[in-house]
Amino acid sequence: MPPVITAERLGKRYRIHHRTGPRYLTLRDVVTEKLGRIARLAAPREQIDHGKQVEEFWALNDVTFELSAGERLGIIGRNGAGKSTLLKILSRLTDPTTGRAVVRGRVGSLLEVGTGFHPELTGRENVFLNGAILGMKKSEIARRFDEIVAFAEVEQFIDTPVKHFSSGMHARLAFAVAAHLEPDILIVDEVLAVGDLKFQSKCLGRMEEAGRAGRTILFVSHNMATITSLCTRCILLDQGRVASDGPTSEVVLEYYTMNQSGGGIAQDFSQVRPPIGDGVAQLKAGFVRNDQSPGSAEISITDEFQVGMRFHLAADRPLRVVPNLQFMTADGVCAFSTTPPKALELRGGEHTVECLIPAHFLNEGAYFVHLAVNTIVEDRLATHFYERSALSFNIRDPLEESEHRHGWGGPIPGVVRPALDWRVVQA
Repeated sequence: MPPVITAERLGKRYRIHHRTGPRYLTLRDVVTEKLGRIARLAAPREQIDHGKQVEEFWALNDVTFELSAGERLGIIGRNGAGKSTLLKILSRLTDPTTGRAVVRGRVGSLLEVGTGFHPELTGRENVFLNGAILGMKKSEIARRFDEIVAFAEVEQFIDTPVKHFSSGMHARLAFAVAAHLEPDILIVDEVLAVGDLKFQSKCLGRMEEAGRAGRTILFVSHNMATITSLCTRCILLDQGRVASDGPTSEVVLEYYTMNQSGGGIAQDFSQVRPPIGDGVAQLKAGFVRNDQSPGSAEISITDEFQVGMRFHLAADRPLRVVPNLQFMTADGVCAFSTTPPKALELRGGEHTVECLIPAHFLNEGAYFVHLAVNTIVEDRLATHFYERSALSFNIRDPLEESEHRHGWGGPIPGVVRPALDWRVVQA
């Protein structure tokens, strides 16, 4: 079966005009500009100065990928990376400058709030209008109409012109139309951020149902938790180019690592200048070690692994040392912080410490580790270094091997996901 979407060396160029003249014009400026324009028309072409500087900007450059039926593709990247431009090309709202995009099947797009809606028409009329734009027959729209309105929760206002709708009501009705008219390909931009949390949850559930039904989904979002839970594959765009294309967990981890200093499963800080630390303790290295898959930043939820660091102490007497590891989620939430149960009695020199993280403890997703070393001096804690996001790794949940799911294939909420003992207690 051929792919439903084929993008071949897509490029989109825009010309940006920078006006060098005054921003606020007086009547004299307007008259002068008109006379100058006449003079420029009479002048030789090579002498014309339009008073502007033209800059070429490539929003997309050499983007190539294929998407098969039933895939759920997330597209991520910084603002201005080209995500929305790519969706507009695939939705046939704009033409590429170079390359071509082949789309096989009916496309339902939700790129901006109220796209395809006429403000003077009622919600009811816009449902039929938008459905017709998507290629649906009137009888087909009528058959799904009540379900669309109930999903959007706008029954009370369905016969009100949509110009009176709030942005949230716009988003709810637009998504309901796009999702319920069963397109072969559903393209959704960050517009869902307009809705409230309850509606966002409904939308994600609807897209998961569409994916399980074999429909193809392209989803752009800055919410990495949503991307990870919804999409099976991900493309990372950077300055209009494909920086990474692969399993969602790996690409999301690369995106976070790209946007933070440090990161990775092994870091050598011995050559960093100035050194990380003070005259008492200096950080030399950090590591995440997984014996089941050495060298990989992706760790199965069913595997235990070690996280640790190497540091140097400058002391001629034993010190009471308290190393600290702080585990942060990709959204900046502290999953947990850990230290040894007792202070370590260590002398001067290099020391390596590590902590064992058991299997079935952290939930799936990307994590960053802050590294710190403290000492106890006269019952007071002194911090000698605290390196933020020094390490990064990704927990993957292999659905075919995972326990405690009992057939459930969706995301499981929570930062930690321990395998706890259960028992039946007879009354």
